[in-house]
Amino acid sequence: MATFVLGSGSTGRRMILKNAGLDFEVIHPRVDEDEIRAGFDAAAHEDPHATLAVELARAKALEVSTRTALPVLGADQLLVLEGRIFTKPRNMAEARRQLEALRGRTHRLVSALCVARQGEVEWIHVKHADMTMRPFSDAFLDWYLETAGEKVLSSVGGYQVEGPGIQLFERIEGDVFTIIGLPLLPFLDWLRGQGLIPA
Repeated sequence: MATFVLGSGSTGRRMILKNAGLDFEVIHPRVDEDEIRAGFDAAAHEDPHATLAVELARAKALEVSTRTALPVLGADQLLVLEGRIFTKPRNMAEARRQLEALRGRTHRLVSALCVARQGEVEWIHVKHADMTMRPFSDAFLDWYLETAGEKVLSSVGGYQVEGPGIQLFERIEGDVFTIIGLPLLPFLDWLRGQGLIPA
């Protein structure tokens, strides 16, 4: 029997929760992320990237929480390089451009979680990981895009570290769950605190 709802269409997040032995349902949020980003005033916040990631996660959790009595986990992740926010590439050419921009540099992944229940926020958590790509060759980039294929379009930055995308990197500072987009240990702690899973 499900103990909570994942308010996300992410297969990576679903995999993390399923592999952890959790029982949950999935309801896709009806949220216009572009509209939230466009209306966000970065200058009004001390840490705008963390705040925006939280706002997006909050919007998803709250929207889905109006359609179920169970607690809803909303999540979002931003990729930030020197103040520029990257979104999922729309096509393979854009994926190539993103990877060329990230090559040989360090970017930050900001992952935010929000739990809401029937229109009320109950818990928020945000964590980041710093990712340094190696200065890979154009030949490697060709190989990577051909090997990874359309999967590169499902992740910001055009990579998934749980696949061949790990070969893009020379250094990673942060845990794998944050990188995939769901900092798992704090969420498990919240579930235990609520008595939703055994302590």
